[in-house]
Amino acid sequence: MKSEKVWDIFVRTFHWTLVGSMIGLYLSGDDFESVHTILGYFVICLVLLRIIWGFMGPKHARFHDFLYRPSKIYHYLKSLINGNPTHYIGHNPAGGLMVIVMLLSLLVTAFTGLKTLGSEGKGPLTNAGISILRFAHADEDEDDDDDRTYKASHHQKNHKKEFWEEIHESMTSFMIFLIITHLVGVIVSSWIHKENLILAMINGRKKTL
Repeated sequence: MKSEKVWDIFVRTFHWTLVGSMIGLYLSGDDFESVHTILGYFVICLVLLRIIWGFMGPKHARFHDFLYRPSKIYHYLKSLINGNPTHYIGHNPAGGLMVIVMLLSLLVTAFTGLKTLGSEGKGPLTNAGISILRFAHADEDEDDDDDRTYKASHHQKNHKKEFWEEIHESMTSFMIFLIITHLVGVIVSSWIHKENLILAMINGRKKTL
């Protein structure tokens, strides 16, 4: 079977580093907040680098190589169900769509995580007004109006935290769904095209017709 180098070292490193980071994020979500936060920042950097590489990297790493019209994606999925899909050297239309959806979903998930941190007075999206009111509350000469203002702000802070936490958890569930869908797609495509796509993401080589 003839093969050629398709995935460059950056794409492969990004892929497996992201896999490890996502596992770490899932395992650290409830009990290890500091680890979860650090991994979250790391994933943001990874995604931003991948987006840059999507414009500056080699041919098959660039977005224009795997961005297809909806009709192309539909016909590919239909041919996949029929068991006779067209073989692509780089990402096929369904795989290309999955890359875009996952990158965007990761950014949204990271943003909701940062907003959750911000509602706790942490991270780059911290609401500075909360900290100011907290110091005002510590002043022994604070009057009743200030106290009511602080309590109202504290209630609003908790409400915001719950709001962003719920969205963050929903996005996490959606990411798990995408990952499962991606794994199923890799297994099905590997079987139909008779090539090991997991190995291809390790050594960078895919079969050619």
